[in-house]
Amino acid sequence: MQRLMVREDGERGAVAVLVALLLVVLLGFAALAVDAGMLYSEKAQVQNGSDAAALAVAQKCAANTGDPDCSTTSPLAISIANKNAVDGLNNIKSINLDLSNRKVTVTAGAKQSGGPANAVSLFFARVLGFSTADVVANSSVQWGSALAGRTAFPLAYSICQVQGYIGGALQLLQDHGTGANPSCHYGPSGATVAGGFGWIVQDAGVCGGTINLAVSEGGSAPGNSLPNNCSATLQKWSDTITAGRDVIVLLPVFDAVTGTGNGAVYHLVSFAAFKVAGWKFSGNNSTPDAFRNTTSDVSSALACTGNCRGIIGSFVKYVSLADGYSLGPVDAYGATIVRFTY
Repeated sequence: MQRLMVREDGERGAVAVLVALLLVVLLGFAALAVDAGMLYSEKAQVQNGSDAAALAVAQKCAANTGDPDCSTTSPLAISIANKNAVDGLNNIKSINLDLSNRKVTVTAGAKQSGGPANAVSLFFARVLGFSTADVVANSSVQWGSALAGRTAFPLAYSICQVQGYIGGALQLLQDHGTGANPSCHYGPSGATVAGGFGWIVQDAGVCGGTINLAVSEGGSAPGNSLPNNCSATLQKWSDTITAGRDVIVLLPVFDAVTGTGNGAVYHLVSFAAFKVAGWKFSGNNSTPDAFRNTTSDVSSALACTGNCRGIIGSFVKYVSLADGYSLGPVDAYGATIVRFTY
């Protein structure tokens, strides 16, 4: 009986071809896993660098449009972008500066030593014909003075307490009594308004009220005691000051008042940045830090004692990252906000 013989050479060749094909597929998956992960990490670093650079340029422009870093060649933008990369290298592809609309757009890209701008070298993807991939990110930031938003504390102050005092010395801003600024827009007997104490109407359940300068009017709240829902805010301020950090809040400014008491209406014109140093309000003097005239920054001449009710501090130039405000042109009252627009 004759035995049939089968040659295996052909099968060996078929297996070799199959392994080669599978190897390409496996390398493709490796490219997706390794190279895609690397690109994801690089993209995050580039985006962080782009965000930080745009914020830095906008902050410089918000403070002073003549600053050398408020430019399309800002050295600060380049430095900050590099600091947001693990290897210390990011590429600022472009800085677009629109001063009329108060907006800066930064385009950043990846950067590798000796490699082309904006490109990242790939490893496994080379077998598929891809040696590099571009990694680019954009960030747009706008700046301006606040037009509308919720104030951090329900008090409004006269424009004559702000003009000429931005960046100046400490003031005692009294809610009842003329204090250091007797020419301000006060009602009879030193009241902020006739029958009023400077409180604005608050939003329900929060400390502070929503202000819209486009409407330019704000209501007055009666009474001279601290609103109950603001005790936590003052405690937070106290803790922050005790820890050696600044408390800077945006407060609304009025240039005229009509009506009396809780029927009074403030004609609001801006938000101003106020650096808080101390305060005294009725209804909250039971806690040790509620009456903060003991801080070393407050002199005895500014002490709010006896029947005095008010807040101590100074109006400052301040660039804020605060959320929740709509923005308009930069005004003359020192408070500017920067925010992302993408």
